[in-house]
Amino acid sequence: MNVEHADDLKKAIFGLHWKFIHLTEEYESQEHANLAEQARACGITDCPDSVTSIHVVDCIGKHEPINNTAIAERMELSKASITKISAKLVDHGFITRARMPDNKKEIYFHLTPKGKKLYELHDKMHRAGEERFNRFLSRYSGAELDFIRIFFEDAVNEVENAIQKEM
Repeated sequence: MNVEHADDLKKAIFGLHWKFIHLTEEYESQEHANLAEQARACGITDCPDSVTSIHVVDCIGKHEPINNTAIAERMELSKASITKISAKLVDHGFITRARMPDNKKEIYFHLTPKGKKLYELHDKMHRAGEERFNRFLSRYSGAELDFIRIFFEDAVNEVENAIQKEM
């Protein structure tokens, strides 16, 4: 492949990358609006604004009782972020804090009935999205899937490194 052709391909891929980001943002916004609408239909009038907050509810629902450190590790977020998000989720009645009988030091989180309903709605939506994504990926061979995985791992590492440099 000549240098000019490679440069043209890189430009095209860069353009597609930004289009993908914009479309993903729009899709996530629509999915969040759909989840909020379903939550309102179930009597939840204050669905969390951020996707991350909803994923914290999801993480607690899958692993309760779970503490701040374990949530941060599972979600690959800072403990400070989880502390901030969990405080809002407690204030809005999605989760509760409790101490375990055998460990009075650690605080563990549990879903409230309201949190369980949000968890169930999100889980249903998430499973449907995963099924759609798996159908999309089924068009690729094993070798192509290996390449896609490596590509995304490299892309995630690159973004994480860029974020770390900014801090």
